[in-house]
Amino acid sequence: MGLLTLLFKFKRQNRMDYLLDDPGVERIFQEILAKIKPLQNGEVVNSMEKRGIEYKVNFGVSIPLLRQMASDYPQNHLLALKLWNKQWRETMILATLLEEPGEVTENQMDFWVKSFPSVEIAEQAAMNLFSKTKLAFEKAFEYCHGKKLLVKIVGLLMIGRLALIDRESPDEKFETFFELMPPLSKDPQLSIVFSRVYIQIGMRNLYLNEIAIHHAMNLLTIDSKTARENAELLISELDNADIKEIIKNKNKF
Repeated sequence: MGLLTLLFKFKRQNRMDYLLDDPGVERIFQEILAKIKPLQNGEVVNSMEKRGIEYKVNFGVSIPLLRQMASDYPQNHLLALKLWNKQWRETMILATLLEEPGEVTENQMDFWVKSFPSVEIAEQAAMNLFSKTKLAFEKAFEYCHGKKLLVKIVGLLMIGRLALIDRESPDEKFETFFELMPPLSKDPQLSIVFSRVYIQIGMRNLYLNEIAIHHAMNLLTIDSKTARENAELLISELDNADIKEIIKNKNKF
């Protein structure tokens, strides 16, 4: 294989696939690692640690700086896998920015989700990558049924991102997400993400606004204080003339 060396192995549909490393990709990978270290911000790292956010390695580089760094390179599947496997905070975020959405497999998504170390990484993956894959709707629905908190958060964040960026899918695809909401509405750890995502669906157009209000009314009947508090917030945010006017004007363009 010359300079090519065996790097990754994946099982897919009862067969073993091999992904070969590439010297050009390895050069870019090492270049990126070298660029990250001088950008270290100890104050950001200390602030994260005080809030209980800990990583295997964290240089505290800001998201805007990481986005700027990613813009210097073309998206590349192998590079993204190498960055993710490094497991630094910064390399994981860069992996979500430099992965090719069309190359992402279901096994890869599931593996990444299981290894998310924080809400920050979950949010970056959902926003930058997962919501752009062909599996976005299917996996968002699945992850919302997950047992772990971070898995549910990923599912919700994917839904919210789809509501913002997907202008082609019919309303019916978004309407099915309301089936997921009753159990999610009862979890106080999900309340902030839940309400934000729910409102994003309800702001998509006037039809989904009405559907969202209807389902929020149903949440008022659930025997859960958290669900009722979420429902009251959602209704106040979505069921008013000013919001409906904003939605109407937004969809003129």
